[in-house]
Amino acid sequence: MRVGVVDIGTNSTRLLIADVEEGHVRELDRRSQVTRLGDGVDATGELGEEPMQRVFATLEAYREAIDERGCEATVAVLTSAVRDASNGSDFTTQVCDKYGLDARMIEGEEEAQLTFLGATAGRAVRGGAALLVIDIGGGSTELVVGEGHEASFHVSTQTGVVRQSERHLASDPPGPDELQALATEVGEIIERSVPDDVRASVAEAIGVAGTATSCAAIELALNPYDPNRVNGHALELGTCELLLARLAAMPLAERREVVGLHPDRAPTIVAGVVILIEVMRAFGLEQVEVSEHDLLWGAALRRATRGA
Repeated sequence: MRVGVVDIGTNSTRLLIADVEEGHVRELDRRSQVTRLGDGVDATGELGEEPMQRVFATLEAYREAIDERGCEATVAVLTSAVRDASNGSDFTTQVCDKYGLDARMIEGEEEAQLTFLGATAGRAVRGGAALLVIDIGGGSTELVVGEGHEASFHVSTQTGVVRQSERHLASDPPGPDELQALATEVGEIIERSVPDDVRASVAEAIGVAGTATSCAAIELALNPYDPNRVNGHALELGTCELLLARLAAMPLAERREVVGLHPDRAPTIVAGVVILIEVMRAFGLEQVEVSEHDLLWGAALRRATRGA
């Protein structure tokens, strides 16, 4: 089945067009646009008109690509910012009506399950060791633990690159006190959200989505971005700490010029790296495996196999 999947997140709007057969995903087209839908949601409780229009403009192009590829099924999943916003349901209806997408707002539990499904798709099962999947988004971070291709624990934490940037990083570049406040809040949220025994059970981790892939691309100095080199890259804790020191010392204008970092991710990458570091520390991890396979893959597999 040829499937078109749109992920409308807090920070970016993404598209995957793929042929899905017997649990295998063959990508035909993949795109990502930073649309910052979650701008101001943490403070106001609603989606702003300008961010919504940025998403709509992106969906126009995505709808054209879906039609050109002749997709048999489409789905749009809307996550943290839409869940948190008082006008999230109205926005979801507009996405469905205007662009002919099977659009639905998903709860954190389903987001976590789809992310784990996508991250482990096509990956050899390694018995006896719990695996953590880390999905750092704009408004939330999904932490999913499981074995094989089945998740056994999941939590959606209120830590995201847009949310925490707005809360803590007012200076350019951010000051040490701001960075420490951000790290402290994230660390405390993780400790409250994930029981000690779950954290202790984890032996390895996969990092998906923009923060992890951007860190890999920066370390590899990729220009242009190469998903084949990013996928499977081992990102070490020490590397992340060095990246944080480097990126946090730069004003925004300089961060936009960093090789491997998309300029649109420059405003939120510092918060993203802090979150990734705090997750790794909380779970006692020295490295994470970076993956291009994430929620988009999980939603494509689910749509093709279950029809929903």
